[in-house]
Amino acid sequence: MTAFQQLDDYDAQHRADTGYSRKSKIVGRTADISAAIRPVHRIQPALRSRYLVKGWLDRGAFSVVYGESNVGKTFFAMDLAIHVAAGEDWHGNRVPGGEKWTGPVLYVAAEGGSGINNRIEAMRRERADLMDRINDNGDLCLLNLPLDLCTSNDAHFLIEAIREDFPQMPSLIVIDTLARTMGNGDENAAKDMGLFVRNIDMLRKETGAHVMVIHHSGKDTSKGARGSGSLRAAADTEIELTRNDGVVMAEARKQRDLTCDGIFAYRLKSVFLGFDEDGDKVTSAVVEATEPVKRKVKLTGTDKIALQALDDCIRDHGQKLISDNYPRNRRCVSLERWREYCDRHSLSSGESDSAKRKAFFTVKNRLHEKELVRIIDGWLWRVAPDDEALPALPTVTSNDAGEGHATVTAVTALYRSGNAVTQTQAKNSEQEGIVKVSVGHVSALGHRGTGCPRPDREKVAKLADDIKQAGLSHPIRVVPAKVYFNGQQIDGYQLIDGLHRLEACKNLGWSEVPVSIIDPDTYDPDMWR
Repeated sequence: MTAFQQLDDYDAQHRADTGYSRKSKIVGRTADISAAIRPVHRIQPALRSRYLVKGWLDRGAFSVVYGESNVGKTFFAMDLAIHVAAGEDWHGNRVPGGEKWTGPVLYVAAEGGSGINNRIEAMRRERADLMDRINDNGDLCLLNLPLDLCTSNDAHFLIEAIREDFPQMPSLIVIDTLARTMGNGDENAAKDMGLFVRNIDMLRKETGAHVMVIHHSGKDTSKGARGSGSLRAAADTEIELTRNDGVVMAEARKQRDLTCDGIFAYRLKSVFLGFDEDGDKVTSAVVEATEPVKRKVKLTGTDKIALQALDDCIRDHGQKLISDNYPRNRRCVSLERWREYCDRHSLSSGESDSAKRKAFFTVKNRLHEKELVRIIDGWLWRVAPDDEALPALPTVTSNDAGEGHATVTAVTALYRSGNAVTQTQAKNSEQEGIVKVSVGHVSALGHRGTGCPRPDREKVAKLADDIKQAGLSHPIRVVPAKVYFNGQQIDGYQLIDGLHRLEACKNLGWSEVPVSIIDPDTYDPDMWR
């Protein structure tokens, strides 16, 4: 060890003995960041709840309540705000009260107008107990003034006004609405929405309040709140309001730190306030809890056209399929047939094949997501509320030899497999459209857009064992095509569905395989990808 190394060791020991740390000289922002760095062994679970409305809102967080115009967003927000201000449980959801009361509420009615005054009066008449408690303490304040929380310093001025007027920092600040507090900002621009979110964060930091922003749905309600997606990314909680048959459903769509299963259903109860100068009644409304209802599915114009085409298709070609995959009380049609009827109904505004194909697949996927149709193995049916549970069906007959495909063509095997068999076809020993062809006459080249597909060996081996025990569960689907066999081009079949089943049959030594032949005139490669 050199003399310099010894001096370093003495110096290090001296620093340790005196408690010297380089961090002690760190100042400013660097010190803030350094102090926030913690090793994981010092991290402890947060078991003490910081809820504002248990299961819905946390203290100091950021929420967005959105819905279509006139769905009742302000009624919802005002009802929740009054309960928080009074320290009263909100429709069965715990709110801190008594000694645990979290603080007053500030409601920013940036849209202005006298409507908010009438809504408060309606609440005063219907829930006098809550309003009396609030009136005695002055725990709910209304700011009926437009603000610019995007392009001005209004957020700073609002914080200063709160410090001046509130004896205690508010626990909840409601901003009603985002559109009226964006100033000259564009809610669709990520930069402007970022400025708005930054000011909301400043409100939360300086006051410790939960900030709830009331917003509107976009044109496509399935995509959530209107405007830039940076709003949703920043929010801790998102609550969507929808109306069905007079019942408004408030549903939590996002919860950063809570379970996302909150649902609150309510109606707007009309409250008479008095008469105007013309002698006409003046009314407002209050929230009245009710039972949830099933949400109605909204249909676009193309949705309606596609469903009409499906109804006509089922009327002309619907079949009841005997299978454990299909309902006994519904008639089914093939995807190819439905697409044909969609074309006849002019589903697509374009005339090209690509435009028609794109329009069909878009509406098909949308109706499937909306649970209006069910699609299995290229067959579909209309979903209805009275769909019944499917009965158990006979099992497949055994194959004593343990090989070959005798069980495939037996009607009992088709029952067991889940293949689509019509009631008329079930009377025959073989299904119409399902035939046995030579394994070598089926080409897998180009399967689902691939050049030379590579099956999963483990999956093939497992399928081979299953087929050996119970027969082939689903027929392989092919389309007539020119293929090469023993070096010569022949009239064979192009595989479109069932690569692993085909390889499993080959592994079992089958010389023939049952296939379902798709009509080449209606075959669309994209449908099977």
